[in-house]
Amino acid sequence: MQRRRQPDPLVWAFLPYIAFSVIHVTLLGLDSPAAGPTKLLLMPMLAVPVLVSLRQIRKRTAGALILAAIAFSWLGDSAGALFPAAPEVPLMLMFFGIAHLAYITLFVRHLAMRRMPWWALVYAAWWVAMVTFVGPHAGGLLIAVAIYGLVLGATAAFSTRCHPLIAIGGAFFLASDTLLALRLFLPDSLPAWGSPTIMATYTVGQGLIIAGAVITLRKRGA
Repeated sequence: MQRRRQPDPLVWAFLPYIAFSVIHVTLLGLDSPAAGPTKLLLMPMLAVPVLVSLRQIRKRTAGALILAAIAFSWLGDSAGALFPAAPEVPLMLMFFGIAHLAYITLFVRHLAMRRMPWWALVYAAWWVAMVTFVGPHAGGLLIAVAIYGLVLGATAAFSTRCHPLIAIGGAFFLASDTLLALRLFLPDSLPAWGSPTIMATYTVGQGLIIAGAVITLRKRGA
């Protein structure tokens, strides 16, 4: 009698993140005050599948980069709550900028599978468009926004060299930050459902990037 194949523990490890993502986006859509606390739990839940897989990732540098990207993303998510006296947007840009640099290093050094496709140039065009349309409304944050946008676009571009899940995740992450920039600097351009959409694309993007990274590293025994 053939033994029934057991589900990969990695699948189960992602379930808490998926559940909290759905809960958080739903609470945002309902304009519930509980949305704030659930946001702070997203990145810790995303770290679970990474921690579960660490024994199968031989290169500790790769594991450290993934966890660093998650940790600084959490700081970006939590900037307003952790540092209420500090200006929130510059802190968000700084923390997420560091997270993106960790992702770029991870993609280039440990996850690249192919050369960058020609169509990745669309991300350069995206950066030009964002600086053109959002820049005039960024005020004193123009330089910071331009630099952050450059790093964000580079993350999406380098993700195209990796596992398809990572490439799709990079595009979702870019879409999320694009909508966030519009909400911050051109608030009248987004309808009421803007916040849930920002977080839905953010959670999908982060989840796909981490899933693709862990799958690649486990397969390579990297």
